Amino acid sequence: MNGLEEYYVIRNHKKLRFGYTTGSCAAGAAKGAAWMLLRQTPLLQVELLTPKGIRLYLRLEDISIKKDRASCCVTKDGGDDPDTTNGLKIYALVEKTPQKGISIDGGKGVGRITKPGLEQPVGSAAINQVPRAMIQKELEALCASFSYDGGLRVTIYSPDGEDVAKKTFNPRLGILGGISILGTTGIVEPMSEAAYLRSLEVEMKQRIIQGEKYLLITPGNYGADYLRSHTTLPPEQNFKCGNYIGETIDMAVSLGAKGILFVAHIGKFIKVAGGIMNTHSHSADARMELLSSNALRAGADLATAREILSMTTTEEALNLLKERGLLDAVMKEVTERIQFYLDHRSYEQILLGAVIFSSVHGYLGETKNARQLMKYLEPSKKGETVPNP
Repeated sequence: MNGLEEYYVIRNHKKLRFGYTTGSCAAGAAKGAAWMLLRQTPLLQVELLTPKGIRLYLRLEDISIKKDRASCCVTKDGGDDPDTTNGLKIYALVEKTPQKGISIDGGKGVGRITKPGLEQPVGSAAINQVPRAMIQKELEALCASFSYDGGLRVTIYSPDGEDVAKKTFNPRLGILGGISILGTTGIVEPMSEAAYLRSLEVEMKQRIIQGEKYLLITPGNYGADYLRSHTTLPPEQNFKCGNYIGETIDMAVSLGAKGILFVAHIGKFIKVAGGIMNTHSHSADARMELLSSNALRAGADLATAREILSMTTTEEALNLLKERGLLDAVMKEVTERIQFYLDHRSYEQILLGAVIFSSVHGYLGETKNARQLMKYLEPSKKGETVPNP
C-alpha cells in the first residue's frame, strides 16, 4: 500500500494507475535516512506529502545506519506510465555536518548539468527545484522535532542511474553521468501528454539559450533518417516534436525563436495542409481527403480523386499521382497550404517552412520559406543547403 490505490485515469477504456516521481523517491529516501540517523534506529516505511496533496507511504530498502550517517533507498514506481526509470532504486545518504543548514547534492548515477538553459546551473547535480524543496522541507521539520541544531548533508544517488540515463533525453540536454531527479507534483500520471510537452519545451528552451534561434525539427524517426541520408543540414541540431506541430510552433514563438524548418514525411504533414496541428491518428486523419482535394485543384479528374479516396496509404496515392503525371503539381498545392496553415498558427510572428518527402519517392517539395531557413541552418552559414531531389 503506497497511498495511490485509489488514483487512476481511464484511457482507451483501460484503468491506468498513478505512480510517483524520482523526486518523491529522493525526498522519501532522504526523510527516511535522516530520521534513522537522528533516531539511530531502523525505519521500514516513510510518509511523504507530495506537492499534489497526495500522501505517499514509501517502503525503505537497503538500510544502513552509523553514528554520523545513514542511507536507504526507495524504488521508483511510475504506475502504468511507460518510463525508463521505473523500478530504479533511488538512494539518499544523509550525514551530520558541523555547519548548520541542509545541503543537497548528487552522487553516482545522478547526472551533472554541463550546458546552460536548464533549471539548475551548469555544474549542479540534476536535481530539480521541487525535489530539492521537498527534501529541504522534510529535513528541516525532522531537525526541529528532534531538537537537532547541527547540519545535514544529503547525497542522492542511484547505482544504475548512468546506464538508465542513456535511454533518456539527458545526454542530448547536456546532463551527463546519470538520471535527473524530477517532478513538479511528486506524482506520475500515466501517459501524460503534458509531460511530453514539458520535455519538448525544456529542450527547445535550452537550444535557444545556446544560440540556436532557427530550429530544425522533425516529427519522428523518418524525418531524422531523411536528414542524415538526403540533406546537408546538421543532423545534430535536429530534435523531434512528435505529433505536436501546433504546440511546437506556440512554444517557439513564446520562447523567442526566429524560425523553424520542419522536415517531415508526407504521411504526417499532409494533415497540416488541412490545418490539422496534432497529427496523431486519434486526433484526425483526412490524409486521403486532403490529397484528393489538392489533386482536384491541380487538375486531376474526378475518377482520379475518387481512386485516391479509396486508398489506404499516402504512398499508394503518390504512386497513382506519379503515374498520371500529377505528382509535382499536387505537391505544389499541398506545400502552399502547409505554408498557409503554419503561418496561420504563428500569426506570422516567426519564419516557418517545411521540406516534405516520402519513403518511396524521396524529396517531394518544400514550402516557400524552406530555402531561406536552410541558409540559416547551414553549418557554415554560407550558401544554400539543398535536399537531394
